[in-house]
Amino acid sequence: MKMRLARLTLFALIVAGTTALTGCWDIKDINHRALPIVMGVKQTGQSYKVLLLVPDTRDTETSAKIISESGNTINEILDKINKNMENKVDLLHLKVIVFERSVAEKGLGQSIESFMRSRDIPNKTFCAISVGMLEPLFEKLSTASKIGGMEVYDFFEKNAGWSPEVVQTRIWEVFRSMDSYTRDVVIPTIRPGRTTTIESTGAAVIKNGKMVGTIDSEKALLYNLFKGAGTQGKIEVMHHATVKIEADRLTNSSKLHEGQATLSSLLHLKVTVLETVGDPSESEIKREIDDQLSARFQTMLRDAQSKEADFLGLGQLFRDKLSRDDLQAWRSKYYPFMKIHFKVHVIIQDEGLLKSKS
Repeated sequence: MKMRLARLTLFALIVAGTTALTGCWDIKDINHRALPIVMGVKQTGQSYKVLLLVPDTRDTETSAKIISESGNTINEILDKINKNMENKVDLLHLKVIVFERSVAEKGLGQSIESFMRSRDIPNKTFCAISVGMLEPLFEKLSTASKIGGMEVYDFFEKNAGWSPEVVQTRIWEVFRSMDSYTRDVVIPTIRPGRTTTIESTGAAVIKNGKMVGTIDSEKALLYNLFKGAGTQGKIEVMHHATVKIEADRLTNSSKLHEGQATLSSLLHLKVTVLETVGDPSESEIKREIDDQLSARFQTMLRDAQSKEADFLGLGQLFRDKLSRDDLQAWRSKYYPFMKIHFKVHVIIQDEGLLKSKS
């Protein structure tokens, strides 16, 4: 009887202790958290430097301050920052990670895998590459910020300042491409703006996690088109007309015959004519659009094929036609020799405006 009573007493103590421990003892109040908006990563030799842009609210103003630290690994650096901060650094609200170009050229693999493994950073966080040193970019972001550094996030956000020539790339997309046989990725490149906070310079081509080239903003538009991100609102300036893209739709047809990969792509565009030079006919304007976009696309594709970097993900269209062994050889055996027929079908929506100009 005494033994049973002792067991019951011990059980009650355990239950009481467990109840006390579930009181969220390690939770920190939101007012005691630092929520960085932007993280910058640069590498010097074997050591890394991390810069954090953190909102700084004082009275009624919200500015942004820069916190930086160096170390051998990114996690070690974040641990150092946490140790010296009066608030807990919480990366769950991080919006953008900016890598210095030299880091991308050496390879993003270690950094991206670290972010994905730690799970401290959302995998939907945007990635960008700074074409120059990180420090001037962060200084510009800090001094120009009126909303705690959110300007850089708005730059990539479709509901805010995003433009069709700006590439949107998230951490999980870079991570996916590093082990893919048939899909590489591009990451937008930025620098401090002369009269604006940020300036887009195009995008960096990333193959197996390493930067192997660049594309300009005009070619980044075609990347967005193949990605299905939409090009509505883009202005195309040609010799005899300036048009605005109102809608786009891309159809692809792939064929593999005797080891030769062939792709036929038809781009349907609906445009509005904004301005004409001289007296071009409707068919001349359509031909100019086709010639301009087709030439741009062929130039971009030839460069990508020479680097064996399939950032348009064209290999995805052949996955059901190749064995797994052949898929592993897609970039070197099939992609460099792939033939592609690219054609643009244009519909001009505002013929009335065109007639009034002609």
